[in-house]
Amino acid sequence: MAGMIVKQDIEKVRATADLYDIVSSTVTLKASGSGTFMGLCPFHDEKTPSFSVRPSLGVWHCFGCGLGGDVFGYVEHKENIDFREAVELLADRYHIELHHEAGDGREQGHHGSKRSRLLEANEEAQRYFVSQILSREALAARKLLGGRNFSQADCERFGCGYAPRGWDNLVRHLAGKGFTQQEMLDAGLARQGQRGVYDYFRGRATWPIRDSTGRTLGFGARKLYDDDNINAKYINTPDTQLYRKTQALYGIDLAKSSIVRKRQAVIVEGYTDVMACHLAGIDTAVATCGTAFGEEHAKIIRRLISDDSLGAIQLVGPLKVEGQSLSSRIVFTFDGDAAGQKAAIHAFGLDSAFLSQTFVAVADDNLDPCDLRIQRGNEAVRSLIDHARPLYDFVIDTAIDRFDTSYATGQMGAVKAAAPLIAQIRDRSLLDLYTRKATRRIGIELDIMRREVNRARRQLHVRDDDAYAPKKRWNSGPEARRGQRGDEFSNPAARKALERKNANGQTYYRVDDSVFICEQQFMAVLIQIPRAIDPQAFGRLTLDDFMTPVFRSMFQAIAAAGGLPDGDTPQGLWMHDLTKAAGPMLEQVINELAVMPLPLSGGDAETGNANNVNGADGGVNGNVAAGGPNGQDAGTGANAQSPASMRLRAASAEERRYASELTARLLDIGYMRRIGAARRKMAQLPDGEEKIALLGKITDMETARKDLQAQVYENAGA
Repeated sequence: MAGMIVKQDIEKVRATADLYDIVSSTVTLKASGSGTFMGLCPFHDEKTPSFSVRPSLGVWHCFGCGLGGDVFGYVEHKENIDFREAVELLADRYHIELHHEAGDGREQGHHGSKRSRLLEANEEAQRYFVSQILSREALAARKLLGGRNFSQADCERFGCGYAPRGWDNLVRHLAGKGFTQQEMLDAGLARQGQRGVYDYFRGRATWPIRDSTGRTLGFGARKLYDDDNINAKYINTPDTQLYRKTQALYGIDLAKSSIVRKRQAVIVEGYTDVMACHLAGIDTAVATCGTAFGEEHAKIIRRLISDDSLGAIQLVGPLKVEGQSLSSRIVFTFDGDAAGQKAAIHAFGLDSAFLSQTFVAVADDNLDPCDLRIQRGNEAVRSLIDHARPLYDFVIDTAIDRFDTSYATGQMGAVKAAAPLIAQIRDRSLLDLYTRKATRRIGIELDIMRREVNRARRQLHVRDDDAYAPKKRWNSGPEARRGQRGDEFSNPAARKALERKNANGQTYYRVDDSVFICEQQFMAVLIQIPRAIDPQAFGRLTLDDFMTPVFRSMFQAIAAAGGLPDGDTPQGLWMHDLTKAAGPMLEQVINELAVMPLPLSGGDAETGNANNVNGADGGVNGNVAAGGPNGQDAGTGANAQSPASMRLRAASAEERRYASELTARLLDIGYMRRIGAARRKMAQLPDGEEKIALLGKITDMETARKDLQAQVYENAGA
């Protein structure tokens, strides 16, 4: 049994890991004021951003599905690993050496988690394949790439390599680097045969398939020799712990920043097409890996091109992008042949909002981007993408063009061919529009086309949808749950969704008053800016000063965590200690309070805390828009510092006034409750010393309450 990671190393990883850096690698985050960033949740499908990240506090929370936590929690959910593996993965990423307590039974030289070892194996395999591309045996691979107008520099840019023809060349190479055969098998680099473990990729040109952060997850490989035992022209790494073909997009590491900036993506069909597009200036090109473009791929692209410039208003359709001649769009380069048309029709099953921005580019003679670049040059590739047509128009017009509509029989044939396609448009706001367009193009009565479309819609059981209507943040109804595989609540997001639905649907507990608001705001300030709370005033608070059950429990959790933290406590450690003391029942409450906006302008924190790159309240400064909260890619600077590693910052004067006002209000209402209870008790007592003594206590409390009220009014007028 491996020994536990020492606590000091865990805290070192927590302090170094940049939450913005980690999350923004897969989610497009946009500043939302007060140091908060919003994006589309990566753990459930949504159209309106409800995923909130607060880098200055090192916490994230989704108001849609209810998941949240710190940087370790995010990695656990995103990579589907446990806490230990999350720590080790982040330690590998930030080059932090981990130590383990006595009893560590792992073999010497096998450091890191299983996942990190698979990543290391893939990276070593990539180095090996690249080293072989210039060998004498790799002549066929060089001819293949050279014949497609790719120079040696181009091949180096895209990581092209060569897998030798031998039985176990890569296996022996990896074994010499300290990798076990099981690790090679788990990474999809080797297979088990009757004579032992052998290379999966042999005698093929290779391309590394990476995630958006540049980590190699798997490989694609093209056949070069006629005697290859595998007949498939292209093969890919089988699904592994790292690689899922339904979620992999070749070139996403190269294209991600351009997709985000331009809100455009070009989906091609092969590795050489991606290379050709990028070399021609289409730097948003990606390709699926051995499978059709599906819903999981669409989610990845949508999270990158998402636009919420109008806040909660749902924006659907091609949008103008400042500084760009083309609108936001997803362009598919399908072939114009039957297979390409079939692929285009397959895309109709994707999300309506996604399809409203989807275009199709088909070159003359059905040339793919790579062949088009070879025959006509880079300008032809750029022109192909610039003149893409909307997906709906392409599919419907292609069906109609097969018929001679100058004859009545041809018109009816076109109606019968186009109606089932139009019927698959789930968005009812576009259904009528395309029904009318097809009617005009064919030249028949609108009623005829509507009748055929409605009949096809009933036969196909098309789900009605409205891409332009406001979307619920999270659908936890029976229809949504039926779509999940296996146990419908095996997904933590699904469980959270139902729990939140139950909570929102109940009628026996509703709180929306000034008492609740005051307690909630106080707890949010305490979590986000603990140094704004006056320790002496906080020491006077008791459990009786809180009425809302969840905040009474929160007050007890703060006591269990040791009370107010001192100024030397790192921000990330304060959040961790509080969450640990509160336990799983209050973890979501803490996450929500941590990202909840406060009614403070910020910006005037004490100058002694000027090293806080996020400004007075973790707010966005002038550098954040260009990159992460540190004004650069996290971890790249020699002195880069994660917000979680920073000491709790000093509060601004405005923050201290606001915290003092909230504290005084809580103390005031606490006095009111105790005075009321004492007066009720006094009314039941007979005349005597006990009654007189109680009256004295009431007088003292009333005097203290008047002083507090004066403080509240004084702060309000300051």
